[in-house]
Amino acid sequence: MDQENPIEQPDGTVANGESDTKAPPPPTASGGPITEDGSMPQKKFYRQRAHCNPLAHNDSFLYPSTLDDTAWIQDHFPNVPQQRRPTVLDVGCGFGGLTVALAKMLPDELVLGLEIRAKVTEYVRLRIVALRQEHSGQYENASVMRTNSMKFLPNFFPKASLQKMFFCFPDPHFKRKNHPRRIISERLLAEYAYLLQPGSGRLYCITDVQELHAWHLAKCNAHPLFRKLSEEDMKKDPCVEAMKEETEEAKKVERQGGDNKKGEKYYAVYERILDEDVERVHAGNFFLENSHENIGGEEQECGKEASGGEGQDS
Repeated sequence: MDQENPIEQPDGTVANGESDTKAPPPPTASGGPITEDGSMPQKKFYRQRAHCNPLAHNDSFLYPSTLDDTAWIQDHFPNVPQQRRPTVLDVGCGFGGLTVALAKMLPDELVLGLEIRAKVTEYVRLRIVALRQEHSGQYENASVMRTNSMKFLPNFFPKASLQKMFFCFPDPHFKRKNHPRRIISERLLAEYAYLLQPGSGRLYCITDVQELHAWHLAKCNAHPLFRKLSEEDMKKDPCVEAMKEETEEAKKVERQGGDNKKGEKYYAVYERILDEDVERVHAGNFFLENSHENIGGEEQECGKEASGGEGQDS
């Protein structure tokens, strides 16, 4: 495997993106792990600074030389009967609320949470192990991996291999100079379009920051390979309700009001269109204004829900 000079982290682990089973839990004063495999972990022992710079070079990750180098079955889905790859990604999964909810909702899909923080990744791993023991035969299709999703997704997943990608309450990176750190951008949308299955793959995004929601709409609407789902289509997708209710951040917004102090959540879902449906660029339309770039008030209000309004309580 290729390697970016792995370094030891403050918690004693080595940063890597190979497997969710290699990083040991934080040690206790006596030298043993805080949580044994099979026991449900407590968040208070695994909290870690929420904000980090994914473009910095002060952290290192392993990534595979080829797409066949990752042992998905051995390291992530040992009880799945046949060799398969993940088809659903929860990018920036946090403490894994949506990851485990999706695993139960989508039993025929392999759900993988991706998280950049070592201690949080270990919490999700322990949570999944405990759920597997507590509910025999369930959650075998869920796993987690520590990696930098802004750099290494094409090293793990082949073209058109994913059905769903979730981006829930990402870091807004408010300062203009930090906008390149945002998880949805022109450059990264090209990668997501490459990885999602044309005609059926979907990209889900949600935030409590209206400014960031406007950014998501602007970037996704302008991309020629994505089509925004209507409100009616989103209501038919059960994953939308899970995205709004199951993540830890969504529950926090319900309790505390979120960034806007009103409990509002802004979300949108985009479908990866077929390649043959893409409007070709030619001399006649190259300089025409892209109608998809309009993100006026009507567009910004789409997918807006205030807690205590017509939406369901968590």
